[in-house]
Amino acid sequence: MSKHTFDHQEELPFISHLIELRNRILKVVLCVLVVFLGLATYANQIYSYLAGPLLKHLPENSTMIAIDVASPFFTPFKLALVLSVFIAVPIILYQFWAFVAPGLYKNERKMILPLLVASTFLFYLGVAFAYFVVFPLIFGFLTAAAPEGVAVMTDISKYLDFVLTLFFAFGICFEVPIFTIVLVWTGLTSPADLAEKRPYVIVGAFIIGMLLTPPDAISQTLLAIPMWMLFEVGLLFSRLFVRKQDNGLQTTTGEDE
Repeated sequence: MSKHTFDHQEELPFISHLIELRNRILKVVLCVLVVFLGLATYANQIYSYLAGPLLKHLPENSTMIAIDVASPFFTPFKLALVLSVFIAVPIILYQFWAFVAPGLYKNERKMILPLLVASTFLFYLGVAFAYFVVFPLIFGFLTAAAPEGVAVMTDISKYLDFVLTLFFAFGICFEVPIFTIVLVWTGLTSPADLAEKRPYVIVGAFIIGMLLTPPDAISQTLLAIPMWMLFEVGLLFSRLFVRKQDNGLQTTTGEDE
């Protein structure tokens, strides 16, 4: 066999993987586009629902404003597009799973699929916690703290950027149990080591809360305490997983390939 033929055979699997990756990315884009087209008609209503926690706390006769000329049109559509990505997260994760699953061992496939499902649920849970719990408290505090004579009228595009930042912050921080389990599963640490580092985790949670939330103690605490509690949940489940490994129920060997 010539060197040229050998190189050609080596390139074929790589090209086939690129083609599969392209096809799965196209499916994701198509899914997001379909959801977006369904939501675009209701973009203004969706934005009004998102603005509800702030509008409830605005002083009487105060409203939100639009500074840029085109923002009344583009801002609701931007929200509809981001919401389309949020809704399509299960499809996105499924396409990711379907792409990487053939290269994993059997026990790794059994482990990663539940993690993907759990991470999706926790992300949505973090977003819901931000909207229903954090937003009313934050906006109630911020509007009440305005100096006398200052009319609180927030720009719609800046409000959208603010709430999306908090959504992603809470969604990602609610993934703490997944991060904890993965660290133990990969052997980078152990539940005992993580338990010993609990004081550092608590301090780190409050630092992250300070960096990702507005400069008030309420929102910082509302992010830090759930992160701490979720760390404890991840620590508990990681201990269960370690016991399974010790009993020989889950091992990563070539025999499971």
